[in-house]
Amino acid sequence: MNRRTLLTLGAALGLTSVAAPGAAWSWSPSRSVARSGTGVDPLWVWDDEIDAIMASVLDAGKVPAVNDAIGPWVDNDHPVPAGLPTDLAGFLQRSTRLPDWADRDKLRLAADFNRRKDLYLFLIYGLGGGIMSTVIPREAKSVYWSKGGADMQDRAAKTFTFGYDLTDLNAYEPDGQMIVTANKTRMVHAAVRHLLPQSPYWKAVADETIPISNMDILVTFHSTGTFAHQTMKKWGIRMSAAEEEAFLHHWQVALHFLGVRDEYIPATWADAHAQSEQVLTPLLAPTPEGKDLAEVLLGLTAQVDLGVTRGFLNEFVVYQLGEDVAEWLNLKRDPASRALIRTVWPAYIKFREGLIPVAPVSFRLFDQFVKALGMAFLNKGESGKTTPITIPDGNRPGV
Repeated sequence: MNRRTLLTLGAALGLTSVAAPGAAWSWSPSRSVARSGTGVDPLWVWDDEIDAIMASVLDAGKVPAVNDAIGPWVDNDHPVPAGLPTDLAGFLQRSTRLPDWADRDKLRLAADFNRRKDLYLFLIYGLGGGIMSTVIPREAKSVYWSKGGADMQDRAAKTFTFGYDLTDLNAYEPDGQMIVTANKTRMVHAAVRHLLPQSPYWKAVADETIPISNMDILVTFHSTGTFAHQTMKKWGIRMSAAEEEAFLHHWQVALHFLGVRDEYIPATWADAHAQSEQVLTPLLAPTPEGKDLAEVLLGLTAQVDLGVTRGFLNEFVVYQLGEDVAEWLNLKRDPASRALIRTVWPAYIKFREGLIPVAPVSFRLFDQFVKALGMAFLNKGESGKTTPITIPDGNRPGV
């Protein structure tokens, strides 16, 4: 076991997050980057063109050939690979273009902000957003019964590539990888939409017929990006108004590349938080699948040399997500770690942000923990490479 085990957390799990039915959709498209739209509930909107293409790829047994073709396709300025079905190649030619409303200056500012705040962000995405995704009922069921659910370390290592490329300094530049990575993820989502409805195990527990709608991807965004913005504000991490706007913008572009209609992508953080309160907050709840996933993820992470105990990890999850999550996931509590985190962490943040002149007691423990966690992500594991995103060809085997 090495640092790659830490890739079990973060945006990884959240990338296929799916929402539970709640109140009728009432968020106005006037609050989106498009500023207008149909108002159709995104719970009933998927990704029709690529869904049909990937269904054809799967039914024709072409998944191995497609995976071979997209394997070397990495950088944003790489041409769409040869050897793909004509309709898939044509789709990717169009879907790899930045939207007209994308602002490269904002994307570059966001990249610089991510670089300077990366240790905080990977902690928030990992122990916060990653574990939050296990208490999103539909997400937990879909992840558990998909092919990747049978090998969470491998699955999370693959989906970690999305989180790393999103926060990379060159994310949307020609030599970056985010545009290609988002499109590969979009293809995976389309494949899962075709595969999971064929699983009797998933169908037995699901209350939906097709997973990963536009609503589901929005829930993913709120359990990662919106949660990160909220947490950084709560922790007192310094952000200028321009940096906050840029941080949102790099997520807006990512959502567009994942196939979310522009009419659902929030235009401002106020719009994003309002949407999150409707589609994410009310649905959090435990499931047997979620409990199993959380235990696997935290167990793998505890084996990484972070300089802290499993009890400390549990308490940091609770510190970010609250007591309900501790109860839902049956997290073993550690009173000493709880007291340490709640006393020292706020002072640690203030010192690192230059708000107090003297490092708090136990500064070294927290610094080692945060840096080890961050470097496990930033180093892309000890091999120095991310795990390639590949198209699945089946579901989790029955047990």
